[in-house]
Amino acid sequence: MGWQCTGLRWPDERGGPVLGWQKGRRTRGSVLTYGTELGFRASGERTCVGARGNACPMAAVVPERSTGARCAECGRLDRAHSVAADTIPDDPRTYRVYLAWFGAGMVKVGITAEERGAARLREQGAVVFSWLGRGPLMAARRAEEVLRAALGVPDRIAYARKRAVRAELPGAGERAGEVAELYGRAVALDGSGWPEALERLPFEAVDHAGIFGIDGPGGADGPGGAVRAVTGLVDGGVVVGRLVAAAGPDLHLDTGADGVVIVDTRLMTGWALTAAGAGTGTGTGVSVPTVVVGGGASQGGLF
Repeated sequence: MGWQCTGLRWPDERGGPVLGWQKGRRTRGSVLTYGTELGFRASGERTCVGARGNACPMAAVVPERSTGARCAECGRLDRAHSVAADTIPDDPRTYRVYLAWFGAGMVKVGITAEERGAARLREQGAVVFSWLGRGPLMAARRAEEVLRAALGVPDRIAYARKRAVRAELPGAGERAGEVAELYGRAVALDGSGWPEALERLPFEAVDHAGIFGIDGPGGADGPGGAVRAVTGLVDGGVVVGRLVAAAGPDLHLDTGADGVVIVDTRLMTGWALTAAGAGTGTGTGVSVPTVVVGGGASQGGLF
């Protein structure tokens, strides 16, 4: 069994993204650098990545368009230990509540374990965020529910919506201002639903545009042209381009004449991948199905 891709990680707020790999219980990471070429070819079948550090006992084949890359049984095992699923209410760790901004009018409230810092925010592709409070899990969960209802914001936003606005972001001041306005409304709820066990944290807008590589002209994807997104890999399919940005699980690759292509690395998980592109003798370009960002029809082959 070869190395399987496990997706994109953001372990350090001062560094860039890291592409993860696993072989059984062995793991490793490839640090990615903007401006360098990135190319890969998928081979064979896409198989389940297992759960909780354990390989799938059936090595089950999973759908090419699934972002989970787990079979039904491994998916259940993974969810059984999920904070989001409320299966571990006695978790003794401290949690933080946050407001995350992805685009104009696109804000969510959520929680994350304090020990993880802002890694969860980078994994979600949050362009700007601010902490709201910290405390026990159930107090943080209660605050999340209260704020979601009081502010009229969701607890999750589809990645497709985040991608659609990433190339047309307003300036840093406007981004921070929208988060500040919601923060003010949130802390004004003191005494009317704010859990006593939750310590309120001061406002500080943290902007990830720089670490994502989307703070230049034209945002993540440069000026003009339709941006396309990969909808799934196929056996023998190739993706090659220059890495220009990354946000959440997404890699933004400039493929030259074919424009910018976004690869959701969750679609790479479970595949055996080999290098492709210049110097490998395995070809260049994009030969997997894609769709215009914001569109609905997929296209096979080189576009």
